[in-house]
Formats: sequence, C-alpha cells, structure tokens
Amino acid sequence: MRHDGRVDVEPYRGELLAYCYRMLGSFHEAEDLVQETMLRAWKARDRYDSTRASLRTWVYRIATNACLTALEGRARRPLPSGSGAPSDDPGAPLVPASDVHWMQPFPDARFEVEARLDMRLALVAAMQVLPPRQRAVLVLREVLEFSAVEVAEQLGTTAAAVNSALQRARAALADVGEAEQVMEPGDPRARAVIQRYVRAFEAADVPALVRLLTDDAVLEMPPVPLWYSGRHAYGLFMERVFAMRGEGWVATPVTANGQPAFAAYAPEPGGGCRLHSLQVLTVTDGQVARNVVFTDPRVLEAFDLPGQLPSDELLLPR
Repeated sequence: MRHDGRVDVEPYRGELLAYCYRMLGSFHEAEDLVQETMLRAWKARDRYDSTRASLRTWVYRIATNACLTALEGRARRPLPSGSGAPSDDPGAPLVPASDVHWMQPFPDARFEVEARLDMRLALVAAMQVLPPRQRAVLVLREVLEFSAVEVAEQLGTTAAAVNSALQRARAALADVGEAEQVMEPGDPRARAVIQRYVRAFEAADVPALVRLLTDDAVLEMPPVPLWYSGRHAYGLFMERVFAMRGEGWVATPVTANGQPAFAAYAPEPGGGCRLHSLQVLTVTDGQVARNVVFTDPRVLEAFDLPGQLPSDELLLPR
C-alpha cells in the first residue's frame, strides 16, 4: 500500500544535518544538502512506499545520494595537522590557504544533543580520508545504527558489500583513538581544566597555559596551513600572539562538535574587544591535547556570536 502523500521529514532535519556534516566536513555545505534533501523528498512524496522502507530509511537514501553527488571529484576537507608536517618557526607568516576547503566546526547549541554523537573534530577529519561510499557505510551503520540490509537499500548495493565496506572503514580508522579518550565538556575535570586555560588565556599567561598542555599538544589555525606540535612550540606561538595583539582578551564559553570551546575576543585600541576566533579544545586525561583555532568569518557566523564586546560589558562580572 502506498503512502497517502503526507510525508513529513521535518523531524529528521537535525540528525540529517549532523549526517551531512560528517559526510562533508562542512557545516555550511551540510545545511545546503539538508535543504536539497527536504526538497527532493517533497517532490518524491507520492512515490514513497511505506511497505518497502521506513520513512527514516527512505529519507536517508535521498540524503546519501545528495552527499555522494556533492562529493564527486572533490578533495577531502582537512585540518592543517592532516596536510603536512608541523612548523618549527613560531614567527612564520600567517597566510591563509584560500585554495583549500578546510574542515569546519559544528555549532552544538543550535541542535539537539543527539545530533552531536561521534562528531569529534579529529574523528570527522579522519572520516574525510575514507572513500565517500565507505564513509557513508560507516556513519549509517555505526552512528545511525541502520541495519546492513537498510544501508544496502540506501546505497543500491548488497548487505555483503556493506559489511565488507564497514570492515575496511573500521580498519582505516583503527588508529584514531582520540574520540574514545576525549573528556566530555560536562565532566567536572574537563570543566576545571578549561576554566584554568581560559583564565590563563585572558591573563596572557603563557607559562600557565603551557602547564595545562600534554607533551605533544597540537595548535592549528585553519585557514592558515601552519600548525605546531609540543608544549614548547605552542608556548612560543602564544607569546607571539599576545605580543602582536596585546593583553585584555576575553573568552566566552561555547561547545562545538561535542567538545569544549570558547570564542576569543581580542582587545581593540579604542576600547572593547572584537571577535577574533573560535577555539575548540580537546581535553584528554585532564590536559589540553589539541586546540583548533578557527578564524574564518563565515565559520564564526554559524555560532551566532556577537562581533564586538563594548567596554561597558567587559566591566560586568562574568
């Protein structure tokens, strides 16, 4: 029996956005593809047959096809640490690589908690290395918990082929253990570390920042392709930042990709602070292991952050 035409896929919008984000590594492209999926579903609503597949399975087939089409012939979206060796020059020019489509963060506050599972930056970045169909199998099976038969239907293949692709994807990501070690933003120990890091950052206290880092902590700044590894290099670069921009920074806590983060506001010569970056932190075993600093204005817009903090607001207790 055919569906009567009242196909409502709107309840799936949040999880579809998270799915498209995992597939493409871009929040803005994911938003566009969800809109495309909704439009395709509406146009095909009379062809949906509830006796053949659930509505969720059907709409994910549409979303998957949209993602795979978008990914045809496209280079993966990396983080700087995945595209070259670390820099040993803390004074290197900070020149954006505008020809690279970099990984983007996901603004948690705009969507339900369930849409953030398995969305750590390092894991999503690692997924981008997988072939697109393999990536789709991994997310559909491991994250969204569709059966092999359902995924085969969505991809137009066999359950055996799905299981084989899943094994290859698991093997390729076997070394990405960071996702299991990351402390949740709500963990009291993680909160304490982040609070100390933010206080040190606002005070421009580089020695205090460095004491909170793991030995091999990574600092990267897309769209600048440079990245630094280790406490010493991290500290030298932060000294450069504070020397260039001065003291009096302000940090506003947020979350991104299910990780603790903060919006960093740099002091302005005439007073007040201007939005400088979104910094997404990875906390492992009570220390900061990675800081991904996003400065692209379009990325910052996705988090609905004020562009400036007037001087009078900075005097209020926070």
